[in-house]
Amino acid sequence: MNKYQVQIENFANGNWDWLIIYADTDEEALHKASSVLYNYQNPRFTFNYKDAQKNQYYKEKYTGYSVSCIISVENNCNPPLNHNIISKTTKAENNTMTYFNVNWNDYINEISELAAKEEWSSATYPDKKILSNYMEHTYRKLSSEKNIIINKDYALFNTGLFTEFYQSIYAYNDKNGLQFLTAYELGNMNISERPPRANYFDDPSLLLFDWHYEININYKHILKDINNFERIPEKLKDSKNILNNLNGSIETMKKKVSANYKLAIPQYYEGKIQLLLPLCLEDDETPSLALTVTRIGNYYQGHTCLTLDMAYNNARLIAKLDNNWLSNQ
Repeated sequence: MNKYQVQIENFANGNWDWLIIYADTDEEALHKASSVLYNYQNPRFTFNYKDAQKNQYYKEKYTGYSVSCIISVENNCNPPLNHNIISKTTKAENNTMTYFNVNWNDYINEISELAAKEEWSSATYPDKKILSNYMEHTYRKLSSEKNIIINKDYALFNTGLFTEFYQSIYAYNDKNGLQFLTAYELGNMNISERPPRANYFDDPSLLLFDWHYEININYKHILKDINNFERIPEKLKDSKNILNNLNGSIETMKKKVSANYKLAIPQYYEGKIQLLLPLCLEDDETPSLALTVTRIGNYYQGHTCLTLDMAYNNARLIAKLDNNWLSNQ
């Protein structure tokens, strides 16, 4: 039997936790995790006051959570007598299972000083929030890929960031805390493992925009949803010509991207690659918004429009941007 650390997540508020599950296969572990979580969210009635209090605590704590992914596996483990619980571990075991249970905001200054110089703040994301978002989503993606090394002594993952000398930066966590190290520094510690960066696409063709394909625009979402409409430039909100303005910008954008494919910038959203395309609504050269599109067969679905700050925050997850229309300067 194997010991699984299964991540559970509340996608509404971004909080996450994990369950300790004993199972023979990955599929069985995920199934058991779902059952355990369901029981905590839907406790049975009891007349015992202490049990009722405990049940209510877990119900409130885990309402809204769902099973996300397997974080780690320890093979050939002997389970305790009562192992279908969230886990009351021994102190030594608990040290192993709490790696990277951190608030990345506490480490962004340390990371940004080690990494190559880059602007990580914007009006929408002040105080280097772009970097903390990057670390949170990178860790989540690597967890889903099972590309985080976890053993009894330490845990390790590739942040995807580089030093000014183009050295990969690794997050290393042991009983003494969290450090950010290069391969050379790991080598000095006799650590030979070098986990890979997060992988966001297997099909490179998704990164290229095909201007021959039609774009189906979700006009209702862009122009009628209150939150989305607020992203429209102020001087256009009361315009009676806003639809023609939007359609004209889309047609012009398609011509521009056909002349320069680098204008289409990828972002990763809900497990899929989307493209961010510049929409110039106020003049012919300055983008006002980024249109997000997903390729489906031989057409694109145009889901929404993002502010440039939002688009940059999303796109930075995949790679450092070197583009003249979407920057953070």
